[in-house]
Amino acid sequence: MFAAYLVVTLLAAAVVGLAAVANLIGHEYPKKQADRMRLPRWWTLPLGTLLAAGALGLLAGLAVPVLGRLAAAGLVLYFLVAFGVHLRVRDRHLGVVSAFFCLAAAALVVNLAYH
Repeated sequence: MFAAYLVVTLLAAAVVGLAAVANLIGHEYPKKQADRMRLPRWWTLPLGTLLAAGALGLLAGLAVPVLGRLAAAGLVLYFLVAFGVHLRVRDRHLGVVSAFFCLAAAALVVNLAYH
């Protein structure tokens, strides 16, 4: 069980961390997504900060399990809101947000199962 916990947590932290970096450095993809979702582009910085906090929280959860649980739960909520934002503007391209949501949910499930 520890191997699954470790692999899922590290994978989720890496993927969410890369998304955070893309937001924080001003990559074009998050900017285009903000435009499609009718959000101000300046929101990419706070959203990237939330993603970075989630990724770091998942990693910190390897040492302090409650931090990992809280980070994974926060990321699940983050991506649930992202689903809502996509549906609000009638955007049906939900593949990326679905993958991120599933990774966050898997990280939460394996954390709860392992601890």
